[in-house]
Amino acid sequence: MDNIQAKARYYNAQLDKELSKYPQLNQFQAATGVPKTYLAIGAGTFMTAMIFFNFAGKLLSNVLGWVYPAYRSFKALETPSKDDDKQWAVYGFVSILESFTDVLLYWFPFYFFLKSVFLLWLMIPSFNGAATIYLRILRPFLVQHRGEIDSHLDSVRAKVSAVASELDGTAAR
Repeated sequence: MDNIQAKARYYNAQLDKELSKYPQLNQFQAATGVPKTYLAIGAGTFMTAMIFFNFAGKLLSNVLGWVYPAYRSFKALETPSKDDDKQWAVYGFVSILESFTDVLLYWFPFYFFLKSVFLLWLMIPSFNGAATIYLRILRPFLVQHRGEIDSHLDSVRAKVSAVASELDGTAAR
């Protein structure tokens, strides 16, 4: 039992150290007297329960899978390093796959909970899930099919341009 308590204290201290980087959480703790770790654990538990029991599960898993990655993508693109860009490129790939499978997967119990766990696996740096997907699946596929994809995109671009020109000519008459 002492071992469990010691581990809990260790992880609580680690979480407190991480959360101390955010001034708003420090201000919350100073104003309320409630430790910021309790706020984080409570909010995480609440979100997990909401997703697990599917009360706003779709909304919350989409916020987790879209809003946060979109902001992190912005930050990654603004840095000179290209290493952090890889992780966030995977989310577009996952979203495309989900758009085809969502109709079927939606009917599986705990779909949004499992989706949220998968998204967390992708984004938490210690798991390195997004880099794994990128290096093992996405990058090899895109490198192998780059020429085909580019030629299809050029063809679509030309067709769209032709239709736009035709519409401009029709509107001018």
